[in-house]
Amino acid sequence: MSDLFASDPAVPAEPAADAPLADRLRPRDLSEIIGQDHVTGPEGAIGRMVAAGRLSSIVLWGPPGTGKTSIARLLAAAVGMRYEAVSAVFSGVADLRKAFAAAETARLAGQRTLLFVDEIHRFNRAQQDGFLPFVESGAVTLVGATTENPSFELNAALLSRAQVLILHRLDAAALEQLLARAEELEGPLPLTPEARDALVASADGDGRFLLNQAETLYAARLAEPLDPAALGQFLQRRVAVYDKNREGHYNLISALHKAVRGSDPQAALYYMARMLMAGEEPLFLARRLVRMAVEDIGLADPQALTQCIAAKDAYQFLGSPEGELALVQACLYLATAPKSNAAYKAQKAAWKSAKDTGSLMPPMNIVNAPTKLMKDVGYGKGYTYDHDADEGFSGDNYWPDGMEPQDYYQPVERGFEREVKKRLDYWDKLRRERG
Repeated sequence: MSDLFASDPAVPAEPAADAPLADRLRPRDLSEIIGQDHVTGPEGAIGRMVAAGRLSSIVLWGPPGTGKTSIARLLAAAVGMRYEAVSAVFSGVADLRKAFAAAETARLAGQRTLLFVDEIHRFNRAQQDGFLPFVESGAVTLVGATTENPSFELNAALLSRAQVLILHRLDAAALEQLLARAEELEGPLPLTPEARDALVASADGDGRFLLNQAETLYAARLAEPLDPAALGQFLQRRVAVYDKNREGHYNLISALHKAVRGSDPQAALYYMARMLMAGEEPLFLARRLVRMAVEDIGLADPQALTQCIAAKDAYQFLGSPEGELALVQACLYLATAPKSNAAYKAQKAAWKSAKDTGSLMPPMNIVNAPTKLMKDVGYGKGYTYDHDADEGFSGDNYWPDGMEPQDYYQPVERGFEREVKKRLDYWDKLRRERG
């Protein structure tokens, strides 16, 4: 059997003695999964499924190195299912057909199959459609893994049959737990306490990366512990060198974010300088700047996000130290921009509302009617094309029957959102007049 396509029993095999450290430290039980208790714990979705002994199709969405593959394999063992795995990076239609045929054979023999599809977003829409009959018939219970937003990368039919579970980037405490497990197996890492902190920070939430770096250190059989500077030179990558009080990575990024939110460009620049001079990975800062742009500024200044993406591209083009000036420019732009968290609040409110009312049908006049039958039963009937209406605005109702219109997004009286608010107020006035 090719290692690109695996068919395994429910109980994971013991890794070989010469297997990579990350494989030898793979959890043997769901209770050993680190950093994802919100999903795998007793109150999490997976914990509840295991307790009930019934598994439904799921999509695990999260960054690299957060345990997606381990969860899938252990989930099969926990509910007594046969385990099949394919990778969308290497597998094609023939591999999928082989997996489905094996699952059908197993089903006839009374054995359920968990089909794990790694990087499921890499399958195209037609290939994704190919999963549907087998999921619906119960031949397989699908567990997909993706690092990309399923809303954009998976088709609606597949998403409607699977629950999306979000895995978190591992925090410092979880990464420390991983290192502790590695040291139980291999002995103390050849690092000073400060270098150990730097190694954890450099992993940026990726447990697999952390263990691979630890394995490199063990293999070198160093005679003396490395300090942070020596660690960075040894690994040939930037590692953050923070003080002995563990102030570092997480505290300083929090301070930077809050200084930007508080419109203090001087303090924001100071904390950015602290992190860059300590050796922080610039692209980590670029990611956080993007988050600040959409969380704390949003449409108060739509150029904020553009500035941050341009700064990331400029840094990747120029490298250090020249490219760091682009990050500085983006940081100053954010700190001096008008602030609004209206989009952030709107997202949380809309997501909650969608969860509560997700089965409501849109009004018939605005649903698609691609076939004659759908037109005959009223799909799309009575739709008003806004461009043909007075002032390009029909004032139609777009909310499902039985659901009152909501005000998720409430722009503030700052920056460009002041203009957005005028537009919304004007359209509300027209709705009332035409209602």
